[in-house]
Amino acid sequence: MVRLRLDIGYDGTDFAGWARQPNQRTVQGVIEDALARMLRLDPPPMLTVAGRTDAGVHARAQVAHLVVPVAAYSAINGTMPRRLAGLLPPDVRVWRVSVAPEGFDARFSALARRYVYRVCDNPVGVEPLRRHDVLWHPRPLNLDRMNEAARLLVGENDFAAYCRKREGATTIRELLRYEWARDDRDPHLALATVEADAFCHSMVRALVGALLMVGDGRRDVEWPAQVLAARVRDSGVNVAPAHGLSLEEIRYPDDDSLARRAQETRRVRTLNAAAAAAEHAANAAGAAGAAGAAGAAGAE
Repeated sequence: MVRLRLDIGYDGTDFAGWARQPNQRTVQGVIEDALARMLRLDPPPMLTVAGRTDAGVHARAQVAHLVVPVAAYSAINGTMPRRLAGLLPPDVRVWRVSVAPEGFDARFSALARRYVYRVCDNPVGVEPLRRHDVLWHPRPLNLDRMNEAARLLVGENDFAAYCRKREGATTIRELLRYEWARDDRDPHLALATVEADAFCHSMVRALVGALLMVGDGRRDVEWPAQVLAARVRDSGVNVAPAHGLSLEEIRYPDDDSLARRAQETRRVRTLNAAAAAAEHAANAAGAAGAAGAAGAAGAE
């Protein structure tokens, strides 16, 4: 058997999300069926994906892996993307197929996922050609207020207030980056870049929805952080529509660290453990600072 990495892009408009579902058109189902035909495998091979996108969400840089017999892969090695292009519909592409490094897991080896959410606050609407990947927000947005609010959310926190809870799943995530900026070519187009080690269900769109309310003045700058601190789903947070969201990047460590990263990711995190680690680091830094100050005084 050989493990393959697939780099994938898709327009999520006409898909019921990534994950295969009975009687639904999904990205996973379409790609797995194409792979089964190409590799002549029954049942179809199963894809493990870096980020399971919801219905209507797009991806420029999705990553998945699968395991197939060496004989099936060897027969078409080097031609898989071209062959898949002839089998897949035009709203999904497999850009690259490569043998995965040892220890690679598309989901658990990932260091971070980066999404971009696109919003147009032009009072007359979105450019028609962008209507499938840009949300129209008819109220003007103040990005300075939105960035001020976003900074209060960055870090490792329990994002239960911004997630759709799943039984047995943690809602603790490390939000690495959340910022808003105007597109250089269109002053009415606002781009939210949201990056985290991982996201729970509907988290990105809930974070966007909360800050849209700050940007148009309906909520105070401090409100999203107050919602976060409560750790319960707030009915005041509107989940932004799916079509404005796109998965832009999955980051992985170097090949030697892939297996270790996958093992670390599988551990269930708690805020108490994170707080203890932070306290330990602070104590160590304080001790080092005291020693440095004593040394400097002696030298003087």
